[in-house]
Amino acid sequence: MRKTTVQLEPMSYAMTEEMKTLRTNILFCGNDKKVITVTSCVMGEGKTKISIQLATSLVELKKRVLLIDADLRKSVMTSRLKATGVDKGLTHFLSGQCSLADVVLATNIPGFHVIFSGPYAPNPTELLAGERFKKTLDYLKSLYDYIIIDAAPLGMVVDAAIIAEHSDGAIMVMESGSVKYKLAQNVKEKLEGAGCPILGAVLNKVDRKKTGNYYGKYYGKYYGKHYEADKKIDTANSEYSNVSEAELGRQIKENLKKR
Repeated sequence: MRKTTVQLEPMSYAMTEEMKTLRTNILFCGNDKKVITVTSCVMGEGKTKISIQLATSLVELKKRVLLIDADLRKSVMTSRLKATGVDKGLTHFLSGQCSLADVVLATNIPGFHVIFSGPYAPNPTELLAGERFKKTLDYLKSLYDYIIIDAAPLGMVVDAAIIAEHSDGAIMVMESGSVKYKLAQNVKEKLEGAGCPILGAVLNKVDRKKTGNYYGKYYGKYYGKHYEADKKIDTANSEYSNVSEAELGRQIKENLKKR
């Protein structure tokens, strides 16, 4: 299996706790909620950041997670993760230019794999609506505990609704004090129209000076000093190994030969 090196942005203690809450809520939704689409109403609400943080938070529980960058119109995933050695992505695969094994990348974080979007395609809606994408998701569900899909803003283009049709649930990311109520309702209705249950909403970029920061100040005072030592994902003691990464790559290649 091909590999890439990624760098995660540090999170504050309060943000880490909020992400654990989101992760716990998803776990309580049931083990049948494996493919989760993350979308927003408009650009700049932080959906990509939430997708990455949710995926890596699940990895901390020793889950095998695949993060798919399906924002084929204006992706920022590669730069956000500072990924190296990425030359092929989802658009290459969906357009038949390469195999699945070429785009599923193992990372330096054991158990965390990524499919990047690839270069801009003139027909992103058609690529995502094709049978190739649906069949691939069905196959990948047998290999991973969770598949997190970062989709384009549903308030601007229809791509996320198409992806949601093949997902087990969706998460809406909304910037606090920015999105109009009617637009948020429209996005919600589009997801429901696609037959995809909404697992929840993330209110992002909250101004804690206005809402109060008691939680962060009080608990951070006592637990913050321990957080710095524990926040990194432990790769040395992980249950995942290079053998399991190689085995996954072998399974993908063998499966593709059968098709």
